[in-house]
Amino acid sequence: MLPDGGADDEERWLAEGIAGVQQNAFYMHRAVDSNNLKDALKYSAQMLSELRTSRLSPHKYYDLYMRAFDEMRKLEMFFREETRRGSCSVVDLYELVQHAGNVLPRLYLLCTVGSVYIKSKEAPAKDVLKDLVEMCRGIQHPLRGLFLRSYLSQISRDKLPDIGSEYEGDADSINDAVEFVLQNFIEMNKLWVRMQHQGPVREKEKRGKERNELRDLVGKNLHVLSQIEGVDLDMYKETVLPRILEQVVNCKDELAQFYLMDCIIQVFPDEYHLQTLETLLSAFPQLQPNVDIKTVLSQLMDRLSSYATTSPEVLPEFLQVEAFAKFSKAIGKVIEAQVDMPVVGAVTLYVSLLTFTLRVHPDRLDYVDQVLGACVKKLSGNAKLQDSRATKQIVALLSAPLEKYSDIVTALELSNYPRVMDYLDNSTTKVMALVIIQSITKNTACISTSDKIEALFDLIKGLIKDMDGAQDDELDDDDFKEEQSSVARLIHMLHNDDHEEMLKILCTVQKHILQGGPKRLPFTVPSLVFSALKLVRRLQGQDGDAIGEEVPATPKKIFQILHQTIEALSCVPSPELALRLYLLCAEAANDCDLEPVAYEFFTQAFILYEEEIADSKAQITAIHLIIGTLQRMNIFGVENRDTLTHKTTGYSAKLLKKPDQCRAVYACSHLFWTDDQDGIMDGERVLLCLKRALRIANAAQQMANVTRGNSGSVALFIEILNKYLYFFEKGIPEITNTVIQDLIELIRTEKQSDNSVADPSTEAFFASTLRYIEFQKQKGGSLSEKYEQIKTT
Repeated sequence: MLPDGGADDEERWLAEGIAGVQQNAFYMHRAVDSNNLKDALKYSAQMLSELRTSRLSPHKYYDLYMRAFDEMRKLEMFFREETRRGSCSVVDLYELVQHAGNVLPRLYLLCTVGSVYIKSKEAPAKDVLKDLVEMCRGIQHPLRGLFLRSYLSQISRDKLPDIGSEYEGDADSINDAVEFVLQNFIEMNKLWVRMQHQGPVREKEKRGKERNELRDLVGKNLHVLSQIEGVDLDMYKETVLPRILEQVVNCKDELAQFYLMDCIIQVFPDEYHLQTLETLLSAFPQLQPNVDIKTVLSQLMDRLSSYATTSPEVLPEFLQVEAFAKFSKAIGKVIEAQVDMPVVGAVTLYVSLLTFTLRVHPDRLDYVDQVLGACVKKLSGNAKLQDSRATKQIVALLSAPLEKYSDIVTALELSNYPRVMDYLDNSTTKVMALVIIQSITKNTACISTSDKIEALFDLIKGLIKDMDGAQDDELDDDDFKEEQSSVARLIHMLHNDDHEEMLKILCTVQKHILQGGPKRLPFTVPSLVFSALKLVRRLQGQDGDAIGEEVPATPKKIFQILHQTIEALSCVPSPELALRLYLLCAEAANDCDLEPVAYEFFTQAFILYEEEIADSKAQITAIHLIIGTLQRMNIFGVENRDTLTHKTTGYSAKLLKKPDQCRAVYACSHLFWTDDQDGIMDGERVLLCLKRALRIANAAQQMANVTRGNSGSVALFIEILNKYLYFFEKGIPEITNTVIQDLIELIRTEKQSDNSVADPSTEAFFASTLRYIEFQKQKGGSLSEKYEQIKTT
């Protein structure tokens, strides 16, 4: 127990101690210089008496010890010189120093002379060392005893009777060297542990910190043991490790057990750990409940797995000693013994075991699944994890197989993988789902069976549907879009060359994403539609009429799935997107010669336009999409096409703004003239559309004149002129050069009217159109002759 005193007092006591050391050292040096052995012993003993203090903390005591230590090195050289000169035999000197008055100085001097005694080789090293280690028992004060034994260890480490050493004796000398170090270690550990139990309870934490500062004094003994050449695997297995573990377990001190187990792992070779794994692991369950076993055990597994990675030739040894089974059993026993171990501790152990397994036995999926199963067993009975540290470890556990195998298909074969994920909270489930998807996209993994996709979508369900208690409204919009975009990318990566299996994949994906709710469907449905349309392109020409779940893959069956999927999207509602997808499907049905299917998709698009799309800008976009798609359709019979074109032109003429009406109506003219071999060529209806567009353009000018006092721009007339020129070149007989000439004159008249508004862009547009006509005149050929009669000036 240290006396109460402040930092200032301790500094004063240290200064007094150093002054005493320096003063006696001065007189000792003077005696040494005059070869006065008696005075040298006297003043050295007085100098060493300063180390008898109990007033200093370990840190301050170390400073004082080092001052004395430096002086003792000089005294040792003097003793060696004295015995060499023959002034005093080493045996007499060894006897002489034992007459020092105080025990502590006596033992320091005895160790110093003992070092000279061993070096003189007048007695076997083992006898001197045994004598010294026994005599040091005379100091039982923890702090003073630790530093004394540390001094003994320091001066003897190069004088052990090791193999190849100049102090090597008979065949058993190596055992004596090991016994000396072990005995010193055991006694030092006892002193170290005893420190914790001296003094008032209120200073327990302070004593723990002080002990922590002294731990290296004890650990150095194990380092010395590891450096002894004669300690081979057999001796380590039969003598060294059992003796060390016996002391570690029996000391029943948390700090000592944690530090010493860590020391064992760090200082001895990996090969020794592998061959004595069972013995080493058997000690872990016997440690105190509060020892941080997970850290030590994790370090052991990490070290051995690194050993296996850097030295592949030792892998058979891991199998021979059944390393995985022993680690797995030991972890189970530790968790069972430490009933109060938090979940994060147990999961951390399993993460380390899984890392070890993936490095050492990457081909043993059964081992990986066994680790995950053990984790599930530990978590069973618990609700969703709320501990952020445990959650982080679970994510690390689940991410490890993905990083190792770079193939989600391998992870999907692990039956316990989804069971571990079930214990994650909703937000972490999403994080893990994103990790899985990122692994797939990064490694371009191919998931090609419906069963695997079913398992995959079960893993990423946190992204594709609302979980119980989940609040997606709280999620940032950008984050939500990124999440759903990742799901969409995943859907695009699903592929199988077998048509039947690909159809099953599409059905599986459809089943899952339709549970996504109104916020998710606009992101995920398009990717499913495009994946399905890719399969349709591969199946073109197979128009089987079979209906039902077990039908072969045919375009008609896929279109049924597409219809159901887009119908769900139109109910979200997201009518503009649904309309686009219906039109895409209609065009695909056209390529497959499925007129009823194509007509049905157009019908659904029209219903959406009529009932759901109210915004005028959205209507404009939709009507032009309809016109463009319908123009490319060549499968419809006369009746169906007339119905659709009539509807389209009717919608065009009913747009809110006159300019929008005009542009939609003249776009409809393309519906009546196509260049395909069997295309529609109805010049009268083309002309009818263009004339109607002119009337609407004229009405728009009149309306502008009434409301704004000017007729506005003539841009609409110029746009219609360009449509006339397009169809004029196509050879429609109803569009003559006279009609075009009249329209040019009309535009000029409108431009020159008092109510017209000058618009540079319109002027440039009209001038460019006239230049085009002149260019066609000069080009030559039949088209040039047609343009010849049109006057631009």
